[in-house]
Amino acid sequence: MVRILSQLPDRRVRSRLAAGRLNLRIGPFAVKVRSALPAFAEWLPVLYGDHELADPEGFADFQVRVDRPRGLRRWWRPQAVFRFDGAVPFKPLPLVQALPLFEWGLNWVVARHAQRYLILHAAVVARDGRALLLPGEPGAGKSTLCAGLAARGWRLLSDELALIRADRGDLLPLPRPVSLKNGSLAVIRDLVPGARFGPFCRDTAKGVVAHVRPPRGSVERSAEPARPTWVVFPRFRSGGGGEAEVCPADETLRRLIGTSFNYGVQGPAGFHALADIAAGVPAYCLEYGDLERACGQIETLAAAAP
Repeated sequence: MVRILSQLPDRRVRSRLAAGRLNLRIGPFAVKVRSALPAFAEWLPVLYGDHELADPEGFADFQVRVDRPRGLRRWWRPQAVFRFDGAVPFKPLPLVQALPLFEWGLNWVVARHAQRYLILHAAVVARDGRALLLPGEPGAGKSTLCAGLAARGWRLLSDELALIRADRGDLLPLPRPVSLKNGSLAVIRDLVPGARFGPFCRDTAKGVVAHVRPPRGSVERSAEPARPTWVVFPRFRSGGGGEAEVCPADETLRRLIGTSFNYGVQGPAGFHALADIAAGVPAYCLEYGDLERACGQIETLAAAAP
């Protein structure tokens, strides 16, 4: 019985994608994906090969599509367009950027529509059921840092979106490909020799972009929540020293609220969930320029926490 995407023959991947019947379990969501793009069908199993297949005729939380736009752009300077429930929320991108477009589009879909969770713009890794939150704006280095920690045995919950159950205060995994760009690509390639990369897309708005397949063990444990235990606000700066500074609780709360996509929707439950984290777990600001040193600093902080 086929259980994960990598077990599905290539021709069936292509046929299910073309018909909109490829239903993937990604964290707590079932996502039906549709595409007639040959390169997309080739690369999707590279990055999502360990993800479980859901019933192709069954329920899906989200239905998304990545294909060529209509009209001349199908052939002249070909492009890819992302569709969600038939709507087109973004401008088309060059066809070679179809896979990053899918990743960025799915981030948008979850952040805008998974309102039963309090969602933060943060990477999350865990060890022994205890989660480290890495909130930050684009370019802060959170994805590179979480990829480095995953290489050291931490469980990857997410490189981009932290899903908090406000009523319980825990974090649900959303293990997906880790998005890396520019200099981070060589750093992770050297640090993790067996890492499986998706296509390297050049000339994007972010420079050179590629995604790394999430660790199999992290995907297999997609149903295991973790408790927030540490918070680190990273900031990458070339030449940064990698020394962590304690972040006061009031500043931690302000920063957590600022990184939330739907804090206003969650109301008092969202406030109390973030206030409990800010008051109950140690938080630090970490400016770093060397990944190995930053990972070592975080592990030292984690070991010292009760």
